[in-house]
Amino acid sequence: MVAGNHCTVTDFFLAGLSEKPELQMPFFLFFMAIYVFTVVGNLGMITLIGLSSHLHNPMYYFLSSLSFIDFCQSTVVILKMLVGFVSEKNLISYPACMTQLYFFISFGIAECFTLAAMAYDRYVAICNPLLYNVTMSYQIYSSLILGVYFFGVLCASVHTGFMTRICFCKPDVINHYFCDFLPLLKLACSSTYVNELLILFFGTLNICVPILTIITSYIFIIASIARIHSTEGRSKAFSTCSSHILAVVIFFGSLAFMYLQPSSVNSMDQGKISSVFYTIVVPMMNPLIYSLRNKDVSVALKKILQRKTFM
Repeated sequence: MVAGNHCTVTDFFLAGLSEKPELQMPFFLFFMAIYVFTVVGNLGMITLIGLSSHLHNPMYYFLSSLSFIDFCQSTVVILKMLVGFVSEKNLISYPACMTQLYFFISFGIAECFTLAAMAYDRYVAICNPLLYNVTMSYQIYSSLILGVYFFGVLCASVHTGFMTRICFCKPDVINHYFCDFLPLLKLACSSTYVNELLILFFGTLNICVPILTIITSYIFIIASIARIHSTEGRSKAFSTCSSHILAVVIFFGSLAFMYLQPSSVNSMDQGKISSVFYTIVVPMMNPLIYSLRNKDVSVALKKILQRKTFM
């Protein structure tokens, strides 16, 4: 009977990044600029890859998929955050909260395994170049891309399904700027044991498996690069990997800091800062990282700009 009374929560309040009124407008302008940069960068990368025929290979199809994921992830998180900065009460309905959680999980997990797939693609390209077209055929890389989204949707469905079974208590203030696992579970007045097990299991699976795949791939890649006698050859091989390594370190570092710490150590304030990196900073930086550190992308961009100039 008591639990039933607690299950009548229809709305949540998001605490946001800061409760200081004088910071709301500066934060709004700052994150609006980040969102615009993220949208332009990621949609621009997708368009560039689509228009440049010499970028039509598995490496850039994976990159295009990553840009789509980053665009969607930032949209899911930042738009509601921006509304919160200019609203008196940063309110989110229960269905909207569960929807945001669902898509956040889907795209977050998809990004984890996309980065792993990109590392495997680089391993095949550098360590087995003669078999690359066979190993990374259309059927294989398209299956990898579809598998990434399927697994993201599957995990999100399980997590969100069990989250909807929880009864939430008053006060209904989520100490975060979006609906995430850990701050939501802190509001629960029913057992969260199964949810915590799921977070531990899927968190370990979705972080450790991609990281192990990436580390294993790069061990073989570094060993293969070391056997290249030409300095130019080593530099070219490493340049195709360095941007990916940088993106991996930033994304998985912040993700692990948030979800693989004991709950007694992790505070929500630290969690907010960590979350900013993998939900906002990484989607903004990825197009910049891959365009500045990738000669093929830079050349394709120059050709497109020159073509527009002469038209």
